[in-house]
Amino acid sequence: MAEDMTFLPKSAVLSIEEMGELAERFVARGIRRIRLTGGEPLVRRGIDTLAMRLGAMIGHGLDELTLTTNGMRLAEHAPMLDAAGVRRINVSLDTLDKQAFQHITRVGDLDVALRGIDAARSAGLAVKINMVALAGLNEDQLLPMLDYCTANGCDLTLIETMPLGDVEDDRSDHYIPLHHFIAPLREARAIYPVDKRTGGPARYFAVEGSPVTLGLITPLSDNFCTTCNRIRLTVEGRVYMCLGQDDHVDLRAALREGGDLDSLIDGALAGKPRAHDFHIEGKSKPAVARHMSATGG
Repeated sequence: MAEDMTFLPKSAVLSIEEMGELAERFVARGIRRIRLTGGEPLVRRGIDTLAMRLGAMIGHGLDELTLTTNGMRLAEHAPMLDAAGVRRINVSLDTLDKQAFQHITRVGDLDVALRGIDAARSAGLAVKINMVALAGLNEDQLLPMLDYCTANGCDLTLIETMPLGDVEDDRSDHYIPLHHFIAPLREARAIYPVDKRTGGPARYFAVEGSPVTLGLITPLSDNFCTTCNRIRLTVEGRVYMCLGQDDHVDLRAALREGGDLDSLIDGALAGKPRAHDFHIEGKSKPAVARHMSATGG
């Protein structure tokens, strides 16, 4: 997110009931997995109602309901997520250094995030840590993070920073290819590819001497588009077929005015592009104007 964000008026945002109805329509059209993301999904009023409604579809067209969170409100919501049928979550955690964590998140409290992870694991949720590789900010944190994941039963996915939305820092200043970011790990331990597929962008590896499954998401250094099958529904009711493209299908008007939602959804599913437009080349403009928080991770 930018430091100064302009937030949407309430009328532009889908209600919890509208989100639930659209999710049911997507499942009826063949979607099998739903992830609640953001922004931060656990700050949305009514998230418990939505999670329960979506969780009720598991086994009835929906295979899995998952969540990505920053962990700030995870401790209080972990029992609800378990009750809704969520069995695994992703927690965004770029560093275990308190000062660096506060700098990266602006206002985040590392202790609160770690307590949230503990609460999620106590509730029976499998936790995967998502760590964005940031040159000059967390290059020394990979091995400590791997040790933390090993000790706490979490898997770990590393992600290259993506050029989405204008922010204060130029992303080219902090971009580091993952093959450089993981160099200290390769020097310390062997890593081996494993045959794991999730339908998402990550490639997975086993780490010598650790039970952690390591995922690598490389939108810039090693394009993953041929294996990505994800689409994203925003709180405005827009379906983006690619994180790095502006093309979208607007469902809100049809939902509120009784339009042909099924045809629009089918068009969105058929319109997924071949590849994104991510580039980071010295002071480059973002690939799209919208921020990650507006589309979902």
